[in-house]
Amino acid sequence: MSYVGPDFDPPQPRRPRRRPLTVAVAALVPGALLGWLVYETVGGSGGGSEEAAGTPTSSSAPVTATTSPLSTPSKSATDDDKPSPTPTTSAPAASGPLKGKVVVIDPGHNPNNFQHTAEINKKVNIGTTWKECDTTGTSTNAGYTEAKFTLDVAHRLRTLLQQQGATVKLTQDGDRTFGPCIDERAQIGNKAHADAVVSVHADGAGAGQRGFHVILPGKVKAGSADTGPIVASSASLGERIAGNFVRATGSAPSNYVGDGTGLVTRKDLGGLNLSTVPKVFIECGNMRDSKDAALLTSGTWRQKAAQGIFDGVASFLS
Repeated sequence: MSYVGPDFDPPQPRRPRRRPLTVAVAALVPGALLGWLVYETVGGSGGGSEEAAGTPTSSSAPVTATTSPLSTPSKSATDDDKPSPTPTTSAPAASGPLKGKVVVIDPGHNPNNFQHTAEINKKVNIGTTWKECDTTGTSTNAGYTEAKFTLDVAHRLRTLLQQQGATVKLTQDGDRTFGPCIDERAQIGNKAHADAVVSVHADGAGAGQRGFHVILPGKVKAGSADTGPIVASSASLGERIAGNFVRATGSAPSNYVGDGTGLVTRKDLGGLNLSTVPKVFIECGNMRDSKDAALLTSGTWRQKAAQGIFDGVASFLS
């Protein structure tokens, strides 16, 4: 998703830090290090300026891969550019180690939002302020939309979770005329009493800005927003997703936010502020960078992305 819209304000330059950046390289597991090396081999990190909205802060925890015992093999390369399967959300969950767990997947944006600009521009209360209901999201330079990407990854992730017995709900499945609004997206997870919620996105930063990052809720208590009870559990969920995403995809943490940790804490996102259950956002890559776009438009890579998110969620639920 781009950083403009209901959960994203225009980027502001960040003041230089007064202390040198330290990265806990020694804490990185071999899988994360391998992911970084692969990333450097195919293009490395560019030097773009750091993009931020509000006052995001980097988590001090390094990205580490925590492999879940529930890890499921990825699809074969023959499925490279085929669309993901779309089982119905009401399909009974299989018996498995995640039986009894409820996971809500929140595919960012909606393919039909661009036809309903008046509706998605209406403001909703996120506790700390008012923001637009939703946005259209971003796209690659070739026109592959974020909304299409998020639904595809969500379907793949849903399949992996259901195969292990989890009950899975989607906030939208391309079956709504627009939205849902960011406050309703949070309410869907809350009403489901979800054990974990993951909001899937892709970024719209400048060329040369590459990599993924996971957004964690900051501590907020204002109006209807009170994230205090979920800050710690959401951080655990996010750290596990980030570490496993490195291992599964070979992608590196963002080179423009997060100080190399792949983790960013924010207090300006309605989907996080209004959540009462553990929830994180993941920006899987930057659609506006040609190298990241080549990954995001690959069916094989999207399956790896779904696998990495699944492994992180399964590890958290275990």
